[in-house]
Amino acid sequence: MMVSEQEVEKGAIESYQKELAAAEKKKALNVDEQQVARVRTIANRLIPQTTVFRADAKDWKWEINVQKTDELNAYCMPGGKIMVYSGIIEKLKLTDDELAAIVGHEIAHALREHTRERVSHAYAEQLGLSVLAVVTGAGNEAMKMASTITQVTFGLPHNREQETESDRIGLELMARAGYNPSAAVTLWQKMNAQAGSRSPEFLSTHPSSNSRISDLQANLPKVMPLYEAAVIK
Repeated sequence: MMVSEQEVEKGAIESYQKELAAAEKKKALNVDEQQVARVRTIANRLIPQTTVFRADAKDWKWEINVQKTDELNAYCMPGGKIMVYSGIIEKLKLTDDELAAIVGHEIAHALREHTRERVSHAYAEQLGLSVLAVVTGAGNEAMKMASTITQVTFGLPHNREQETESDRIGLELMARAGYNPSAAVTLWQKMNAQAGSRSPEFLSTHPSSNSRISDLQANLPKVMPLYEAAVIK
């Protein structure tokens, strides 16, 4: 980790605000009140479960918004800045459980600080010795952290390890929140079917494969008791 958690969260706030402003300018932010309410209801059931993995997550300033667009995408920036694109909900005809799988997966990336990892790699690979400026707090506004976070969020794929980790954590989050974790499997089956010959935007940063679905299926028995306990409550 070549950058601090505080730097990354500060950059994420700036990057997220720019995304919100751009969506607002296009009159694409939180257009469908019913859809927004649905996403926020699901996210607000998932968020309390995050303390199982990070006690400090309860103190994050969570934000949950929906952008009207045909793109199939969703993300959670550091510090709990969530955006779900309407296209992924509408084109895949997502059930609440499947939508919980997406949001849980994205939250897991934030919990495990995958953006911070990728920003650190980006500095190391692209900036070489000038990364020292980030470590010491010098340089051009911490090397334009917000810009780098935007690039990482939308342009650079997670690696296999990060994806597998987020799949498994997301599976547990949704189970603990009372969403059927088997929906994670049907979600990725839908995603693969949608991809066809051309990968949707979501898959450009979230590689999917039969091995991924197999891994989810293999982990279902571990989280089903959590789901059953949550449903009984």
